[in-house]
Amino acid sequence: MNTGDEGLMDRDEGAVVAAERTFEALPAARGRAFAQSWWGQAWLKALEDTALDTAQLKLGRRHARAGAVGAVTVRPGRITAVVQDGDRTRHRSDVLLQELSAAEWDRFLDMVADRAGHIAALLDRDMPPALVEDAAAAGIELLPGIGDLEPECSCGAWDHCAHSAALCYQLARLLDQDPFVLLLVRGRAERELLDELPARSASRAAGPATGEAGVPAAEAYAARDILPPLPAPPPPVDAPGAPPVLGGGTPPAPGVEVAALEFLIGDAAARARRMLADASADGHPDGPPPPALTPAQDAVRMAAAGAGAAISARLAAGSGRDPRSMASAVRAWELGGAAGLAALEEEWTPEPGALARATVRLAAAWEDDGARPRLRAAGNRWTVVGGAAQLRYGRDGRWWPYRKEGGRWEPAGPASDDPAGALVWWPAQERDGGGAAGR
Repeated sequence: MNTGDEGLMDRDEGAVVAAERTFEALPAARGRAFAQSWWGQAWLKALEDTALDTAQLKLGRRHARAGAVGAVTVRPGRITAVVQDGDRTRHRSDVLLQELSAAEWDRFLDMVADRAGHIAALLDRDMPPALVEDAAAAGIELLPGIGDLEPECSCGAWDHCAHSAALCYQLARLLDQDPFVLLLVRGRAERELLDELPARSASRAAGPATGEAGVPAAEAYAARDILPPLPAPPPPVDAPGAPPVLGGGTPPAPGVEVAALEFLIGDAAARARRMLADASADGHPDGPPPPALTPAQDAVRMAAAGAGAAISARLAAGSGRDPRSMASAVRAWELGGAAGLAALEEEWTPEPGALARATVRLAAAWEDDGARPRLRAAGNRWTVVGGAAQLRYGRDGRWWPYRKEGGRWEPAGPASDDPAGALVWWPAQERDGGGAAGR
């Protein structure tokens, strides 16, 4: 792929530098997803959540897959390409995205300069979720949301047409390879950002602007013999230590089960090892802390960790579950952790906007209308009419496959961003409506 020349046009002193990049037309993309990266998928989600006509989205996907999108020009606030219809009619299509303001860019650059991991990730052509989350905490939305991708097309359509949709699908492929493309659309070129970040990092490291100077690095290094050294990082732990054997000595106190206590000791050691490995991993300071588990969730986690039948039965009873419910919960946990457990045990109704977006994604998931199963909706669940298959919509926007076994809905596989992709976990007769009826 030829990324084209990045032309810089100087403005008045102190003004932002504008830039433009042109990417040669990409080859046909048959048999592959348009976006592999999470930020490329977020770009497409913004398109699919915004567009009102799913038929135009499908046609746009076909245009992009067939290589009908010409060279793509990216500049602040706008992407442009010529898209060719099946009858060889050519249309200029543009998609607009609001640029960040000067104040927003200032906050963003300060935030990135404070985190060396963010700079390293961008240089590696990566955009970790922590970077986007830190930007959002500073009031800066890097990725587009619903309604942010505004189309303009010479075909005269007022909403996203097949041409603007094809352009968005093609841009997702470019974003996969280089997240700086997104930053350019938001208003800043790669060269400008990389030139500014080192100076800003050095300036912020020198100390606060209030005059409260820190200790210069040269002085700290000169005093290294009288300052206490930093401790060496802890060595990696290959495996948790074996728990002690508690039986055979003094009888336990009434109500204390030795096997359960031994399991808890071993579980604590395994969790400590995982926490140490996570804390020693690159980028750990940039990530958000994991949410705390409720006692009911932690009971399932421990049962999934190999607690054994007797202890699992106690965990089930203590968390208000019967043995079969606990078995289903363990299966859900193994497939998706706390989110998988929530898909099993929570039944909820998405708010109207989220429900409309989910319905559009379902309608757009199958390019061939004849392959789409008939679905009956109830809350966040879509059941195949006359079949034993069900899709459950998670609060994070993913789809969980379920199948009916012995009169109960059981988890059938991991979550997928694509509702049609979730169907691969079911036999054909079930996903097409040939199994036992369920609701």
